[in-house]
Amino acid sequence: MLTVNFTPFPKLSTERLILRQVNESDAEKMFSLRSDEKVMQFIDRPVAVTIADALQYIERINNSLNADEGITWAITLKEDPSLIGTIGFWRIEKEHYRAEIGYLLNHSLHRKGIMQEAMIAVLAYGFKIIKLHSIMANVNPANLASIKLLERNNFTREGYFKESFFFNGKFLDSAIYSLVTTEIKNGQS
Repeated sequence: MLTVNFTPFPKLSTERLILRQVNESDAEKMFSLRSDEKVMQFIDRPVAVTIADALQYIERINNSLNADEGITWAITLKEDPSLIGTIGFWRIEKEHYRAEIGYLLNHSLHRKGIMQEAMIAVLAYGFKIIKLHSIMANVNPANLASIKLLERNNFTREGYFKESFFFNGKFLDSAIYSLVTTEIKNGQS
């Protein structure tokens, strides 16, 4: 079985980004992200209505971290420590060496390669440090940008579940993508 320990918190660095721990001082920026309908359009979770909602979400992130059940990084630019997005592994299935990846980014920063840069660092951490065998993503099939990001990083679609998720009074489809450590192409991680 996989053994994980996120203490001390693993800060990651890329050419333009610092990926650090999410903390309570991020509440205002987290609220801005999770209350933005453009950002949350395909997340299929309730939007934040108050700062208290953002603080509750941060608490869930850190409870998962403290229990070694998941890890979420705050995405920041090197020149500005403010949270601009998040990326991480949640629902780590230790017995199967598998985790689900999730991410979101301030919509004004889409299409600038930021999430690609963060994704490369986090996938490398997942496979090389955590020792995951596979990483999966559950995507709203209408989220074409997310699907392109996953495919650019060699994820393949494993399944398509019709009306498998109930949210906001509607049944929604889900597309499941995965990447297995043996499928990583040269230069990926």
